[in-house]
Amino acid sequence: MSLPKIAFLATGGTIAGRGTDPTKATEYRPGLVGVDELLAAIPQLGEIAHIEAEQFYNIASSALTIPNMISLSRRINHLLQDEETKGLVVTHGTDVMEESVYFLNLTVKSTKPVVVTGSMRPSTAISADGPMNIIEAVRVACCPEAADKGVLLVLNDEIHSARDVTKGNAQRLHTFVSRELGPLGIITGDRIDFYHQPLRKHTHQTALCVEDKDDLPRVDLVTTYLGNDSVAIDAYISAGAKGLVVAAAGGGATTPAMREGMQRAVDAGLVVVMATRTGSGMVGGRSGNYIGAGNLNPYKARILLALALAHTDDPAQIDAWFAAY
Repeated sequence: MSLPKIAFLATGGTIAGRGTDPTKATEYRPGLVGVDELLAAIPQLGEIAHIEAEQFYNIASSALTIPNMISLSRRINHLLQDEETKGLVVTHGTDVMEESVYFLNLTVKSTKPVVVTGSMRPSTAISADGPMNIIEAVRVACCPEAADKGVLLVLNDEIHSARDVTKGNAQRLHTFVSRELGPLGIITGDRIDFYHQPLRKHTHQTALCVEDKDDLPRVDLVTTYLGNDSVAIDAYISAGAKGLVVAAAGGGATTPAMREGMQRAVDAGLVVVMATRTGSGMVGGRSGNYIGAGNLNPYKARILLALALAHTDDPAQIDAWFAAY
């Protein structure tokens, strides 16, 4: 039987990192290893799929911009139009991976598997985790059961939904978690088992598209903390922000001064979304002038709000998208 064709986009990050001491997993420079070298170190991939690889970026994920993500989403959509391509894998840095995968989850327009992976150790480290993560990501991209589940994140033998996953530790291999909902599936050797199905709308099911976009409206993020004032909020209003995400305490608490600043933001025409800074839990639906982010963390809420504002400034429509996506 012929092997499935899998598109492969490399964007850099730790998985493409190179260090001088293989015994140290923290002293390295990301984005130095090219995709050809990365894949040449894993000849076993040739037994799993026919890989068509492309070096799209080669930088740390913390250096990525919204225009970079728009370009990546467009490229993915273009490659998946090829009928012979069965799925697609992206290698990516882990620092802002949770934001990038959610961006792709909202803007990729295909039912084919799109799998993002990375590593916590550079390619030159002893026991580097990148090669196995790539093998498992390719296996998932080849798996028919992975279709139409939205963008998936595969690391450390687990399959997570792009909407729910977050980075939970700065150094450990088992860093990506979907705190309240858990992984969608687990990889054991060459066996892939899915246990859950995402129910929130994603990919081809959303109304959000970036094919005609070069950038998105400015959306900023402020965090509630003891005694915080409204200086940052007022600065973002002056800077021309179109939306504001507030990482509130608990289920939506802020300081009185922040509330006054948030009202000034609404009066200035900004759409304000309330998320929680706790790491899990939710901020309920629309309350007065503010939209609740549900259980989206503040960083993902910012991605959704920016994409939404690229299509409408109607708070009711944006609130409906937060409820659906």
